[in-house]
Amino acid sequence: MAALQQTPVAYQARSPPSARLGKKLAQQPVKISFSGSFPSIKLPNLAVRFTGKSKSRGGAGASKMADSAAGSYAAALADVAKSNGTLEATSGDMEKVDNLFSDSQIYDFFVNPTIDLENKRKVLDEITSSSKLQPHVANFLNILIDMKRIELVKEIVKEFELVFNKLTDTELAIVTSVVKLESQHLSQIAKGVQRLTGAKNVRIKTVIDPSLVAGFTIRYGSSGSKLIDMSVKKQLEEIAAQLDLGDIQLAV
Repeated sequence: MAALQQTPVAYQARSPPSARLGKKLAQQPVKISFSGSFPSIKLPNLAVRFTGKSKSRGGAGASKMADSAAGSYAAALADVAKSNGTLEATSGDMEKVDNLFSDSQIYDFFVNPTIDLENKRKVLDEITSSSKLQPHVANFLNILIDMKRIELVKEIVKEFELVFNKLTDTELAIVTSVVKLESQHLSQIAKGVQRLTGAKNVRIKTVIDPSLVAGFTIRYGSSGSKLIDMSVKKQLEEIAAQLDLGDIQLAV
């Protein structure tokens, strides 16, 4: 595979963030990446941590409704970002949001119903300021808190990524390897995926998995439905299957 550079998705802001986000969300029934770093955040001492697991209500029906709500929120945010020319920057902000709420202590703080909204807003203001999130993204998170839908934030991040990829004709490829791959290798992989899919842009996410022994895998397509497995682990499994080594004990 020839070494070719990946074409990045780049958008420049042409107008200030829109203040219409709240109105858009109010008009829609409400259903998203990429990496940021965050300074340590001190949560108020009065915060009571959620340690119990929430009870599931409604089974598959409730889950489907949550997905629909997250999709609607994500679409509304993408619409605002597209209208003010900050789609790429908003995608980066949503990566930061994803990393932030992956911290169970922070997530539990915001979904805890025993903590009043004012304290949640104060902590969120600190987060959005230190993380340098765009005003319309900060406003979006405040809306989720006010509407008591902040528990959907992780699903919204996933849905936003899907919307972003569709709007920018971007194919997401997840590359899993034993060690971190060099940038030129990732560029080769991106160009290969681009050739296979015909996508205008390719975005690479990397995952480290020592169990592969060596080599790498590439997962792409709708919901990662397509897999290219070039790992030594896969090759060893194929060799073992061909030789029928399942019942053979090898002396060490």
